[in-house]
Amino acid sequence: MPVITYREAVRQAIDEEMARDERVFLIGEEVAQYNGAYKVSQGLLDKYGEKRVIDTPITEEGFTGVGIGAAMVGLRPVVEWMTYNFSLMAFDQVINNAAKMRYMSGGQISLPIVFRGPNGPAEYLSAQHSQALQSLFAHVPGLKVVAPATPYDAKGLLKTAIRDDNPVLFLEAELMYAWKGEVPDEEYLIPFGQADIKRSGKDVTLISFSKPVRITGEAADVLEKQGIDAEVIDLRSIRPLDEKTVYESVRKTNRCVVIDEAWPFASVGSHVAWLVSRNCFDLLDAPVELVSSEDVPMPYNHTLELAVQPSVDKIVAAARKVLYLDK
Repeated sequence: MPVITYREAVRQAIDEEMARDERVFLIGEEVAQYNGAYKVSQGLLDKYGEKRVIDTPITEEGFTGVGIGAAMVGLRPVVEWMTYNFSLMAFDQVINNAAKMRYMSGGQISLPIVFRGPNGPAEYLSAQHSQALQSLFAHVPGLKVVAPATPYDAKGLLKTAIRDDNPVLFLEAELMYAWKGEVPDEEYLIPFGQADIKRSGKDVTLISFSKPVRITGEAADVLEKQGIDAEVIDLRSIRPLDEKTVYESVRKTNRCVVIDEAWPFASVGSHVAWLVSRNCFDLLDAPVELVSSEDVPMPYNHTLELAVQPSVDKIVAAARKVLYLDK
């Protein structure tokens, strides 16, 4: 099976869907002439031309609205935000138009649109460019939110997103673009609402999504050396959420740690922790632990930047706590 980067997997998904369906087009800042801020769209302008790979001004609210209008009349736009931090400029368009139009029209108007780009902290980006904003979008009925952690999942979920008749928020991460993984040549789709058990275990359930899945797996390796058998669940799809897989795992392990690189208050991670606490109350042998970013703006100093984010050590400590090995 070919090994490619996360960046290449996203590009393959867009390329294949543009080749399959002429209604699919890509729009955003620097997606055409510059081949994308992170080179995700490299080569697509030469292949499909300027009518289907479209550079925009630095006006997120404007080109997001153009994409929504195009989706309303039957096209299937893929809107790239250079970063999800800039999606805040387009929040009204996404929340009040994309999310609600199908409902307000009684199902007469479909909204087949994908909003994609890097989400969450990277390095040396400070407070305004390091935000993990998934909970803002997952909060809204009418939006689907997915956050793949591997090249394989990124390609399969993005192809599914482009074919969906509802607005989909597709969360990538700047530091994941160079990550490599196996991706088959043949076409495949990954359905929404289906978590993936990245590692089976019996002692504690570790739940995460997107970039933190990697350090969650590394934490499981550390725990294994300590005689602790951790199960790692990658949610992949935030909304819809695969609650069944989560509850089945907790039924087996009786302990749970949730890892989310967002702030803790009203986050996806805190919601998952509440779901487990409510629906698995009689199964739990310890309170659910949440490992999140500290509740502060992101520092620019690199040592502090790393200190406020989830880490292998923090995940290991939380797992040992729910096992009553440490206080």
